[in-house]
Amino acid sequence: MPRRPRASAAPRRGARHGRHGRLGRSEVVRPPLAPLDGRIDRFDLTVGTAVEFLRGTWPELQDVRFEIGAMPSFDATDDVPRWYLDREQRRIVLFRLPIERLLPPGHDDGAHRRMAIESAVFRAAAEFVGREPWDFGGHDH
Repeated sequence: MPRRPRASAAPRRGARHGRHGRLGRSEVVRPPLAPLDGRIDRFDLTVGTAVEFLRGTWPELQDVRFEIGAMPSFDATDDVPRWYLDREQRRIVLFRLPIERLLPPGHDDGAHRRMAIESAVFRAAAEFVGREPWDFGGHDH
């Protein structure tokens, strides 16, 4: 004859309580925020990726500090500078607003902005080491 299951002696706690009586409570923390993906974040990421490539290609850039500034703090005579070179301090300052905002008409989209940023990084680094930007291919140095 099959045995019937025994009833437990102690009543079980309800499902809304966990081991410490907290299961049914609402979360205290909010859900995670979406990752930041603004123009400044994309600019920083594009510069960082280009600099990482250049440092791996040219040893002369290993100890050069790349910085990002919004606008040049000095008067420009003819053109608005896209970067500033400080060879004594071994640093290159890239100016975000001129690089992003002074694109030719019809070229103000994500792909052209990224190309302008990478181009500015390559040109500034090439000027810093006294080479041409297309020499950074890494094939013959």
